[in-house]
Amino acid sequence: MMQWIAMITMLIDHIGAVFYPQVEELRVIGRIAFPIYAFAVYVGYKHTRNMKKYIMRLFWIAVISQIPFMAAFNHLSLNVVWTLLSGLLVLLALDRLPVRLLSIPIVIGAGWIMEITHMDYGMYGLILVLLFRYFQGAILVVGHFLLTAVYITLYSSSVQMYSVIATVGIAIAQYYGAGFRLKGPRWIWRYFYPAHLAIIALIRWI
Repeated sequence: MMQWIAMITMLIDHIGAVFYPQVEELRVIGRIAFPIYAFAVYVGYKHTRNMKKYIMRLFWIAVISQIPFMAAFNHLSLNVVWTLLSGLLVLLALDRLPVRLLSIPIVIGAGWIMEITHMDYGMYGLILVLLFRYFQGAILVVGHFLLTAVYITLYSSSVQMYSVIATVGIAIAQYYGAGFRLKGPRWIWRYFYPAHLAIIALIRWI
């Protein structure tokens, strides 16, 4: 269920961003998507049986999505799958550190690289993935709220606060022991992102 919510709200968000930028309600709905994808990366990291295949799968989705992403939104930046992949790599690095104190420079360094390469959501996206790794319940929700408050201060994007709604839903699901399991063909979950961007770009071009 959760993955369908992520895909549908993302689609609504992107349609709004490209074709109806004046309709803020579409962007509000779209804020639901990214926290679910960030949570999915953590769940995938926690449960995958083959980390190398998981990393490569995200890498190739990021690669094939890049041109449709730039064409759809008409700007030069890295799509959100690069952000999710970076979050996954940081999770892997942090859990393999011989000295925990090294985690701070690794997170800061990775976040800095994400910012200067203009990855979608940048350091905000990385920290959100880490919040799902280390916190649950009310602490998770408060952490996301504070993170988003900083993001709004830096980028003047007040609509982003609605993303906390998704984290509230995730926290409730975790409390009741609900799992995050893919239902339906996996290829839909994996390739919906580049496919819908390509369609949006084609419609915009036409």
